[in-house]
Amino acid sequence: MGGAQVAPAGPGGWCFYGFRHGPRYERNARGLRAFIDNPYVSVVPVGATTADRYSRIAGSLRVKGRPIPTNDVWIAAHAMETGADLVSADRHFEHVDRIAWVRLRARGRRVRPPL
Repeated sequence: MGGAQVAPAGPGGWCFYGFRHGPRYERNARGLRAFIDNPYVSVVPVGATTADRYSRIAGSLRVKGRPIPTNDVWIAAHAMETGADLVSADRHFEHVDRIAWVRLRARGRRVRPPL
């Protein structure tokens, strides 16, 4: 996995929220800031195109009867907008159409889902 990495701005706020209510806020916040400050990471803002992608993904999942967490819909919308691979162990991304999802397995091994 070389090259640039994309981090959506909205779910970053969700991470900080979770950190504030956990026992290791300072450590976790430092780790997230270090990730964001990495020169290979681009933080992508939420714009009109992202919002449009969000509405399409959420609507499609609703029709399928396969809702996923709201922040994950935002993450998928950013992946769709930027053409980035979405790397995650969360299997519910397999229900999102038109994204390139790379499934992580335990111990950092990754496997591409079947097409």
